[in-house]
Amino acid sequence: MTGAILPGDSTTKLKEFTVPEPGHGEVLIRTKASTICGSDIRCIYHEHLGQGPERYQGVIAGHEPCGQIEKVGPGCRRYQPGDRVVVYHISGCGVCNDCRRGYMISCTNKKYRRAYGWQRDGGMAPYMIAEEKDLLTLPDELSYVDGAQVACGFGTVYEGLEKIGISGNDAVLITGLGPVGLAAAVLSRALGARQIIGTDAIDERLQIARDLGLCDHVLKAGPDNVDQVRALTGGHGVERAVDCSAHHAARRTAVQATRKWGRIVLIGEGGTMNLNPSPDMIHDQKTIFGSWVTATWRMEELLERLVRWGVRPADLVTHRFALEQVGDAYALMASGKCGKVAVCFDEELVSA
Repeated sequence: MTGAILPGDSTTKLKEFTVPEPGHGEVLIRTKASTICGSDIRCIYHEHLGQGPERYQGVIAGHEPCGQIEKVGPGCRRYQPGDRVVVYHISGCGVCNDCRRGYMISCTNKKYRRAYGWQRDGGMAPYMIAEEKDLLTLPDELSYVDGAQVACGFGTVYEGLEKIGISGNDAVLITGLGPVGLAAAVLSRALGARQIIGTDAIDERLQIARDLGLCDHVLKAGPDNVDQVRALTGGHGVERAVDCSAHHAARRTAVQATRKWGRIVLIGEGGTMNLNPSPDMIHDQKTIFGSWVTATWRMEELLERLVRWGVRPADLVTHRFALEQVGDAYALMASGKCGKVAVCFDEELVSA
């Protein structure tokens, strides 16, 4: 089979691999969709910057895969050939405290913690091996592209929103309207937010948010954002803010545009942050949360709720590519002038 790797020089490379056989507790998945995450661009595509759990080891790329089980290895207890599954994109040891909580993203075992597409082969190939414990059932009502979105982006956002709590009482500010920020807008609406304000520096992203009607107000990122947000919220600021930008100025906006007793969650990876603690945080009794990916149980919960809400994560996918066009897919994602980008197979490519 053909699979894509990332040399670290802003290119992709297609190589030939043997179709793998599942071992004990593993399954062979026929990949149907594999979406591209901003962390791949940040840490792998341009150059291999990651260390520790973010260190890329030259494997088949793609940590947001979704597909159908082709074959099961010995020892599997739940899944069978033909089952539709989402792959939780980090495989942990399964027995440390974090893994027992379902947060394999935070697995503390350096030997056994391996992320798909980073330290073990991922979804940018027609077939991939996954451990059964890393799988979640994809509901029939959702497409494989929907499931690929949940594998990382939507799952990550849902975790962050649950930490700060979103309800009909809340105005929500989202700084950064890339795929993660757009997902934050979708899920904030589903959770009942009464007003959603989004900011970004890239015009194409602002236009996607407008075209899809995801935000009540869309603002070009700039030094006046705090005043603009306060003007849109009766002078008070928002109850909840979500930073998906990883930009120091946008993070400061998220904090300063949040009203007293408000909550802010940081989801965007990388960058720095510069605050004046007393006026920005302490005197207004605000709380900042950090949030990294999610737990398997919460991702399973999200899949169920997406069906109940009638939310289709695939609606945020603006471009679909065949594996042979994977170089164009990564280059577009790196430009930022798009929504979510997916590499698709079989019916998910035909339905584009």
